[in-house]
Amino acid sequence: MRKWIAVAAVLVVVIAGAAFLLLGGDGDAPRPAAFRSEPTTAHYAPIATRAADPEPLTEAEMFPGGSVTSGQTTLASKETETITDCASVVWGSAEDAVTGCTQVLRARYASPDDRVSGQFLIFNLADSAAADRLVTALRDGGFVRPAPGTPAGFDASRSWAQARALGHYVTVSWVAPVGRASRVDLTYPQVAVDSLSLVIQRRLLR
Repeated sequence: MRKWIAVAAVLVVVIAGAAFLLLGGDGDAPRPAAFRSEPTTAHYAPIATRAADPEPLTEAEMFPGGSVTSGQTTLASKETETITDCASVVWGSAEDAVTGCTQVLRARYASPDDRVSGQFLIFNLADSAAADRLVTALRDGGFVRPAPGTPAGFDASRSWAQARALGHYVTVSWVAPVGRASRVDLTYPQVAVDSLSLVIQRRLLR
């Protein structure tokens, strides 16, 4: 009898742990099912610090068009915003990792049939070390919050996300099917939203 009680207790812990990983210990703060992260590289040395790249980001710079496209997939922009309280858009250990962040630019996207929803964020941090710390926190102990206006059916349990440290910036792209009955391939939507990371390459030439 004691053996079965012990087994049941272990199962409760495992189930609770799985729920914590999916929801982040916070019912309104889901995590992606598939996540990829990249630290910064020497390629971004010219923008390794905010001191070397002091001009703030603008929405016109980061989101120059009303849509993003990859292959035959196009997602339309629904809303863009600039946020100065960086901690308000993340949860868990990511809250500590955004110390020194001066701004977050965020955009929300949707497919024409509303079967896919996505968001893109870029964090302006002090330096590349801080950027790498945030990427690690997003991978291990926290994540970004869904943007306001994200559909209620945003299915984080089948979502994909990617975080990149690019010098003193961190970009996050996150896409998901809308509605549990929706069967969609997220490959092109993810590439489309993540393509906004390429905009920051222009800062290397300043």
